[in-house]
Amino acid sequence: MRKLRILLLVREGHVPPDTLDGVTEKELDAWKAEFDVCETLRCLGHEVIPLGVYDDLGPIRKALLEQSPDITFMLLEEFHGVAIYDFAIISYLELMQQAYTGCNPRGLLLSKDKALSKKILSYHRIPTPRFAVFPKGRIVHRPKRLTFPLFVKSVIEDASFGISQASIVQTDQQLAERVNFIHEKTGDDAIAEQYIEGRELYVGVIGNQRLQTFPAWEMDFGKMPEEMAKIATQHVKFNHKYQEKHGITTHAATDLDDAMQARIAKVCKRVYRALHMSGYARMDLRLSPSGEIYVIESNANPNIEYGEDFAESAETGGVNYEQLLQRILNLGLSYKPAWMAG
Repeated sequence: MRKLRILLLVREGHVPPDTLDGVTEKELDAWKAEFDVCETLRCLGHEVIPLGVYDDLGPIRKALLEQSPDITFMLLEEFHGVAIYDFAIISYLELMQQAYTGCNPRGLLLSKDKALSKKILSYHRIPTPRFAVFPKGRIVHRPKRLTFPLFVKSVIEDASFGISQASIVQTDQQLAERVNFIHEKTGDDAIAEQYIEGRELYVGVIGNQRLQTFPAWEMDFGKMPEEMAKIATQHVKFNHKYQEKHGITTHAATDLDDAMQARIAKVCKRVYRALHMSGYARMDLRLSPSGEIYVIESNANPNIEYGEDFAESAETGGVNYEQLLQRILNLGLSYKPAWMAG
């Protein structure tokens, strides 16, 4: 295995320390993924140069010119605080003729925009819930084809930002109130989609041309009260006390026969290709009680923190954490952007 010089792009303030000595669990939460990736790459023998970035491309250019990295490991999820600008960083790396890990600019842009990606999936007849977009500054008017209950969220934001039990609405008044809440809280347009009862599944996909899916992972909502919607709110995803209180966990999906697993894998690969993705991604699905698969979201460059869903699913599929990161590096080095097409 060739030893690489790797520029690791992280958010400003998330450059991990060399050791966890004296670090509290609360402090670690903010940059655990960055630490896990950095530490593991170094253990593999690579030279890692972490760089914190917020709103200035200058340090990236300086590092590329002075350090001459073999590849840039992309852990930035935004630029200047804007979630959809991560694609612009990758575009810049391509303009600098720099190899990088993860998804290409087009795949990032298409997958990040929930409305645009759903339109593309619908065109390709990939099952996704019916939806409507409610732009800022416009009167909320629900199309007749869109029936309650509806799930309201930001068109752009991820990590369940702005999502709570109140995101599930049952009336036009609740819809208008929640849409206005999303407009004010996120500054984005809102999207309302048909709420699908069923199991919440996450499926990792990795590859450029030849794709592999990892075993489906499931959000287990434990002992949440029956009257509460089984959705991945911010509390469900990130509040440890809330998770312990209700017994919320994630684990390998059980009771999926070979035929269902094959259907899920096929759908996820179709989504990946339809959205022109590369590197690695996570597909969020709903499996209805009748066995229908619905694509909820596609997530390029998902969290690859050690012990989290993507890495755990990969390990269940026979790819340990060290192998996963090395494969991500190899895919980045083998990806052929436009500037290499000549």
